[in-house]
Amino acid sequence: MFTSTEPVGKNGYMTWDQIKEIEKSKIGVIGHHSHSHEYLIDTPLNVFIDDIEKANKIFLKNLGYIPSIFSYPFGEYSKPMKEYISQNFKFSFGQHSGVIDANKEKFELPRFPINEKYGEIKRFKSIINYFPLEYKKLLPEEKKININNNPPIFNVEFFPEQKNIDNINCYSNEGGKWEKSKISINGNNLSIDFRESFLPRRGRINCSLNDNGKWRWFGVQFVVKKN
Repeated sequence: MFTSTEPVGKNGYMTWDQIKEIEKSKIGVIGHHSHSHEYLIDTPLNVFIDDIEKANKIFLKNLGYIPSIFSYPFGEYSKPMKEYISQNFKFSFGQHSGVIDANKEKFELPRFPINEKYGEIKRFKSIINYFPLEYKKLLPEEKKININNNPPIFNVEFFPEQKNIDNINCYSNEGGKWEKSKISINGNNLSIDFRESFLPRRGRINCSLNDNGKWRWFGVQFVVKKN
């Protein structure tokens, strides 16, 4: 359970006693989710760090330790934010959909949203049967884009042993419209020729592969700045 420390105990939120009850159970692990859960990617890096360190003190006071796994608020992060997190946590999660495998970057792990909009039981049953679509390298590394690099140059290098690459389909939401992406495959590399720029606030790409009956999936999320 990824916990932001600022609202704990307020009306409608869990108390520390309730959080500790989950922590002591066999089903719960407490993760770090910042202090304020604000749009920290809009702030200077030092403000992001101060927010994390403020939460650290509160976790130490109430749990006796700082959680070792982190989830970026809103799944949004820049390369400098990820570098700071990588020096202080064991793993971290974004909010791009996909299945974790041993080759995924451990400080931008995927997670499928399960909430009011995406929480139907039919969808849940479907995604727990997905397989990872593994890749060797994905560019760009910087997921925060602006007017100077929007749309980004997007390339995925797959492992040589990955079969059926020609069956991959990608969908992306540049221009504010979800449509099938124009992909090019050259050997083990996939690139996308985006139709136009992504609109603020988020750009998304989801790619899937029917690999002899196994559905494989990965997603990417960009944070799109107005300028």
